[in-house]
Amino acid sequence: MAAVRLQSSIYDLDLPELTDWVTGWGEPAYRARQIWEGLYRHFYRSPEEFTSLPRSLRARLAEHLRFETLLPLKQLASSDGQTIKTLFQLHDDKAIEAVLMKYERRRTLCISTQAGCAMGCVFCATGQMGFKRHLSSGEIVAQVMYYARLLHQQNERVTNVVLMGMGEPFHNYENTMAAIDRLNHPEGYNFGARRFTLSTVGLAPLIRRFADEGRQANLAVSLHAVDDETRSQMMPINRKYPIAEVLDACRYYVAKTHRRISFEWALIHGVNDTPETAHKLAQLLKGLLCHVNAIPLNPTPNYRGRAADRQRAERFKNILEGAGIPCTIRMRRGIDIAAGCGQLAGQMIPSPAFA
Repeated sequence: MAAVRLQSSIYDLDLPELTDWVTGWGEPAYRARQIWEGLYRHFYRSPEEFTSLPRSLRARLAEHLRFETLLPLKQLASSDGQTIKTLFQLHDDKAIEAVLMKYERRRTLCISTQAGCAMGCVFCATGQMGFKRHLSSGEIVAQVMYYARLLHQQNERVTNVVLMGMGEPFHNYENTMAAIDRLNHPEGYNFGARRFTLSTVGLAPLIRRFADEGRQANLAVSLHAVDDETRSQMMPINRKYPIAEVLDACRYYVAKTHRRISFEWALIHGVNDTPETAHKLAQLLKGLLCHVNAIPLNPTPNYRGRAADRQRAERFKNILEGAGIPCTIRMRRGIDIAAGCGQLAGQMIPSPAFA
């Protein structure tokens, strides 16, 4: 029995590649731009919706390119209705989760770059599940387009995209950057580069590469500890890239780009929320153009640590700010549906949809 050929995802193609497909079928190049606009400006989901295209071209698109890159299997809304989490099935039955967070003036997406994660951070549900595979650039793009379409139906739009969902974006560097470039394309979705934020556990060489490429997306680094022993226990990657090396790369980034860097800090009671820790953190970050985003730890099944209470969090913040380090205590969102930072863990639910 012959193997079934898996169609290419249309979201994996940039505009020149899409143009090659279309001209290869004997169509004029401008047809590719019509398709591009249909995908990224009108949010079309199937060839049938491209009514400005000849029927023969729509048939070729349906035959050769896959439009349904992600299959939404389950959607949960938080009790306050401000957070929506979606479980997506991929074509190979792997699964990922992504989140829409509604604020007064913002509609922020938390997008995944991998199924699972190889970094193994002990307090993170994705890290606890291990690494499954990288997402393609199109699978990253498709998450944004899914929510863009959803918001468009409500006369709203995406305002920010954070690549802080499942996976380490810099471990999947090429596909992550290709996805950002595709979403940033001025003739397509045209989503401003500075409205993206990437979060990394501190892959120092790639922080430097990111700086050298002069990219405009915002950078956030998960730090979480002020000494290597503690950080290595929490984040195994620290054994390869210890705190001094990570901070050296961060200083390089700021010097190269003149842009502020953010440090993510999960406040864990009695672990990294003490006054002593806050004072040491202030010393580590002294002179660096930065901001600390502190968020009380979100619960995950396999980590016993608990969140710092409000009083300890405020004390931590006050010490940093007293030393000249800006700090924000972030609001915890979607905890009741496990949609908060560190809580995403896609579950595989077999479906015949991609058979």
